[in-house]
Amino acid sequence: MKTSTEDGAPRDGAPWVKSERQLERERRRRRAGVRSASLATVSSLLFVAVVAGVVVSSPGWPRVHDTFFDWGEFTGALPDVLRGFWLNVQIFLIAEPLILLLGLLVALARGLRNPLFFPLRALAIAYTDVFRGIPTILLVYLVGFGLPALQLQGVPDSPAVLGGFALVLSYGAYVAEVFRAGIDSVHPSQRAAARSLGLSRAQALRFVVLPQAVRRVVPPLLNDFASLQKDTALVAVLGPLEALRQAQIHSAETFDYTPYLAAAVLFVALTVPLARFTDHLAARAERRRAPGGGT
Repeated sequence: MKTSTEDGAPRDGAPWVKSERQLERERRRRRAGVRSASLATVSSLLFVAVVAGVVVSSPGWPRVHDTFFDWGEFTGALPDVLRGFWLNVQIFLIAEPLILLLGLLVALARGLRNPLFFPLRALAIAYTDVFRGIPTILLVYLVGFGLPALQLQGVPDSPAVLGGFALVLSYGAYVAEVFRAGIDSVHPSQRAAARSLGLSRAQALRFVVLPQAVRRVVPPLLNDFASLQKDTALVAVLGPLEALRQAQIHSAETFDYTPYLAAAVLFVALTVPLARFTDHLAARAERRRAPGGGT
């Protein structure tokens, strides 16, 4: 005895069960999913095999293999490179909240419309224009060698601190523009609705505009921080014993480039999880913007 009609509607109070049409539709989806996954796996393996074949058959492969893929050099340099990599992580963890704070303050300063605050807005515009125009490695040089040369009281002389300060200045300009884009993306009606409820301009910005803006710019912010993780290696030009500097020291002793590969593996191991997390947030934001997805 059938308990449902062909389109799945229950008969005479019977519990709902999937119709044959729905079951067939799900079987087709499963078969399509398996077929897509199989094609993707086969094409990926073929691509990797072709690339590996081209690289291995190249005329210079024996020399590259000898200078970049020495397991003994890898294991020998890894402890020092890993110890230096911890300095990269520390620079990143300290610089990241400072960049967020600086970027948000600059973005808010650029949004001030009162003529009284024009100098502050002009300063914010000049900051973003100048520090986005200077290459990060050049800024590390300027800050790392320029600030100590001024011989001012209170200026730190640690290369790691100076390098981290240069990264904060550089990335603060980029993050400020990300925050500004997020604030501008909030429709003016949201601010008007908040004012109509009796909130002041500051309260409307604090409780209505900023929460929406920050939520919208989380993926690009995480993307900037993935770049920051890699650029912490730029402080090596000032001399601190971070991962890249440790790899340089080992390579200079043995004339083997495998320690650079060890440093690259560590950076990739830290960056890839953050990249996947960024993709997850971007996909979730896309689902929310879809019809019936919530916000």
